[in-house]
Amino acid sequence: MEDTLAVPRQLNGTALLDAAVSYARSRHWEVLPGTWLETDAGGAPRCSCASAACPAPGAHPTRADWATQASGSGSEVRRMWTRQPRSSVLLPTGRTFDVLEVPESAGFHALARTERMEVALGPVVSTPTGRMAFFVLPGAGARVPRLLAALGWPRGAPDLTVRGEGDWVAAPPTRMGRGGRVQWARRPTDQNRWLPDVGEVLSPLAYACGREAAEARAGR
Repeated sequence: MEDTLAVPRQLNGTALLDAAVSYARSRHWEVLPGTWLETDAGGAPRCSCASAACPAPGAHPTRADWATQASGSGSEVRRMWTRQPRSSVLLPTGRTFDVLEVPESAGFHALARTERMEVALGPVVSTPTGRMAFFVLPGAGARVPRLLAALGWPRGAPDLTVRGEGDWVAAPPTRMGRGGRVQWARRPTDQNRWLPDVGEVLSPLAYACGREAAEARAGR
């Protein structure tokens, strides 16, 4: 039977804690507690950092030295979320994995394309802000510009962001943006425990981003 990481489907008082501990214990990922969403006087979600111009409401580190705060210990992660159970679940990148982030529509095109090409993928996150993050082996940031150039892409294209050392990705069941939940488009399982190299997934992702950009220019 497929061993699927147990992440609570409903966001309740212990869902964030349970998910964070599960990532550390079952996947051996380092985990970091971040900000969370609160409700303002008008009932709208706002970031706990209280900044009206927050670029990542409900899903960013709370301290400048956040990199030293992350932990892969299940017991330490439990202590962190017990102190602040509303904290978002952040996964530091550049350690056990990097992520390639693309627009959500391009991500779904890429999922279908990689399935036809029988390309093995790692976990994939979908966010309520309309982005999708594909997990790959660490070290992708230094290689992507050269690989894209070899594929014929000009500098600055396609709409693809690499998150590596010094960055993070929000993990399910974190709430962010206008209050939607981060979800798994491809859940972590034993079958995708071994992450793909960036060179294996970059071409279909770039193709999907280029297709989306062409359709946008054509007004579709």
